[in-house]
Amino acid sequence: MNLPKLALFPLLDSAEPLRKRAPAVDEHGKALSDFMMIIPGLRNKPRQLIQQTLYDVHATLTCFQHAVVFAEFNLKLNLLWVSIRPLDNIRFEIANAVRLRVPDARLVSHI
Repeated sequence: MNLPKLALFPLLDSAEPLRKRAPAVDEHGKALSDFMMIIPGLRNKPRQLIQQTLYDVHATLTCFQHAVVFAEFNLKLNLLWVSIRPLDNIRFEIANAVRLRVPDARLVSHI
């Protein structure tokens, strides 16, 4: 099974719902976990600041490539969705690492 790659470009409108794009299981059939972060007001910032923020998020998630299976940023909603392998406390480690680089980022939900 080929899992999706990190998709951290600003997603403005997708024809396919996220539930169909984000994987539910890894390449071994093990269930994945998900969490969301919001970056309030990002879509209203200057383009250069948006690009820098997305670069910072991408750089942070790359440090966790052993755990991150899928990530997508929806600029319209200012929402980052991350699908991860079920490792102990990894969602909080990733969320905290993102917040270190993007202080406005807030953990919204985790499953």
